[in-house]
Amino acid sequence: MIKLLIYLVVIMGIILIARIIRIFELASVLKGDNANDVNEKDNKTNSLLILTFGIAFFAFFIYCIYAFKKFMLPEAASEHGVAIDNMFNITFYVITFVFFVTHSILFYFCYKYYFRKENKAFHYSHNDKLEVIWTAIPTVVLTALIIYGIGTWNKITSPAPEEAMVVELYAKQFDWTARFSGADNKLGASGFRLIDGANPLGVDTSDVTSHDDVIVRNEFHLPVNKPVVFKFHSRDVIHSAYMPHFRAQMNCVPGMTTQFHFVPTFTTQQMREKTGNEKFDFLLLCNKICGASHYNMQMNIVVESEADFKKWLAEKKPMYAELRGGEAVPMAADSAKVVPVAAKDSSSVKL
Repeated sequence: MIKLLIYLVVIMGIILIARIIRIFELASVLKGDNANDVNEKDNKTNSLLILTFGIAFFAFFIYCIYAFKKFMLPEAASEHGVAIDNMFNITFYVITFVFFVTHSILFYFCYKYYFRKENKAFHYSHNDKLEVIWTAIPTVVLTALIIYGIGTWNKITSPAPEEAMVVELYAKQFDWTARFSGADNKLGASGFRLIDGANPLGVDTSDVTSHDDVIVRNEFHLPVNKPVVFKFHSRDVIHSAYMPHFRAQMNCVPGMTTQFHFVPTFTTQQMREKTGNEKFDFLLLCNKICGASHYNMQMNIVVESEADFKKWLAEKKPMYAELRGGEAVPMAADSAKVVPVAAKDSSSVKL
């Protein structure tokens, strides 16, 4: 009800302003003035108004920065996230500085150089020094930002450490499934021809590295201060694995493996204390509009101590726990139907 009243007040205010303007126009007609004629007084009034608008505009900009700061992401919870935030902040400071300088000049010129009949425009055709300055400065600044960005990106996308824990994130409309590599730290090979009701990820049971793989849904855990490399797959369309609090994002493309690695630096409990929000959770989201239920495609991430993580993982039963003579009991289609690949590693996918 309050919102409705606010909307009505705004609409009535607009109508009132329009009526007042119309009254001034009619008054001008009664005085014999042409409402379309603009005199020096009108120009001066407009110059003052645009200067006032410029000041209000800057004030509103500063207000928005402070008022909406609480809606920004909290402190980065990964090692590379700090570098990402630094790069973002430096770029934002540069852009904000340029914004204030250029718009201050714009509003000031509108105020100072409003039309006067006695004034004549000065034709300023060319200035080599000025053109060099306004070309060189942006070039130097942008080049520095690009070099800084490339250096940061190269560090982030460098090869994952050998000791990094391997986790697969499998996307499909409209949910996520995580597969942990187990004690051998290798994911078993998989292929879409092996997908069925009992084997939704198409894991190849003939691959011995799959015997200790653990599959979890709804929520997965990570150890703090330990490198993790994620292997991303998709069953249907392009999804995008987005973990905003870790400043991590990677597309999940059908038919290929993409990957990203990072080191979590804060536990879930530490982030709850930092944010003052006892309900805070790290999230895995889909950042591609992948269909009607895209908005609901998310998964909780719990970051905890290494001891707690090992305890959590030990409680999970491997996907293929029953063995016969060292071979897993097949729970999918005959693996002979799978086209063999030359080598089996933690990222191999059989198609």
